[in-house]
Amino acid sequence: MTFDILTLFPEAVESMLGISIIGRARKAGLLSVNCYQIRDYTEDKHRNVDDTPAGGGMGMVMAAQPIYDCYRNAVRNAPEGERRRVIYLSPRGRHLTHALAAELSTCDRLVLLCGHYEGVDQRVLDEMDAEEISVGDYVLTGGELPACILVDAVSRLLPGVLADPSCYEEESIASGLLEYPQYTKPAVWHDRAVPEVLLSGDHKKVDAWRLEQSLTLTEARRPDLYDAYMAAHPPKPPKKRRKKEGSGG
Repeated sequence: MTFDILTLFPEAVESMLGISIIGRARKAGLLSVNCYQIRDYTEDKHRNVDDTPAGGGMGMVMAAQPIYDCYRNAVRNAPEGERRRVIYLSPRGRHLTHALAAELSTCDRLVLLCGHYEGVDQRVLDEMDAEEISVGDYVLTGGELPACILVDAVSRLLPGVLADPSCYEEESIASGLLEYPQYTKPAVWHDRAVPEVLLSGDHKKVDAWRLEQSLTLTEARRPDLYDAYMAAHPPKPPKKRRKKEGSGG
């Protein structure tokens, strides 16, 4: 998969996406991340990429021309028929969830626009047929952090990026529940012991304990997730015991 990131701060994006699992996946050729400096495409002699908002108001708005020319350059050699989506990281967009990340992971290319200032000229969003995605109900100073979050969430679902699919299939949120508490050695630390069941070696008991913990945590902290999970996983009715046939007398 290819990620094309249109930004005023490519160095910020590169510093985040050049390390750890995503950095190693890029070096292995499992995915490609290309950063484009929007300022390089402005026709303004002072290299400005923004202007005052139409109708008045505070702040500045990113202009359509440099963004669109940057976008056109990013996709100029894209193969015909590729599955491409253009995304503007915006607090007014659709919330990024695990399900949406899985949906995006089926694309060939994602073009991510990082906004700044008071936003972006709506006309360029319409021209690029951009969809808006939000990483939460809060406002940030720019779209670079949200873009990195989206790349990370999508990339780890691509084949080969993680060692085993269970790394993301069974973990928090992906399973539909919050993750159970995790522990490691030593068995006792600051007089706090690892739950005995986790040291028992009985995998069925461990799995049952983890599910119980996940259910309890999810019900307490995310009742919306808990209700959705229980609706999709209704408890199985107990099996009826067959009566033994009596012998004739």
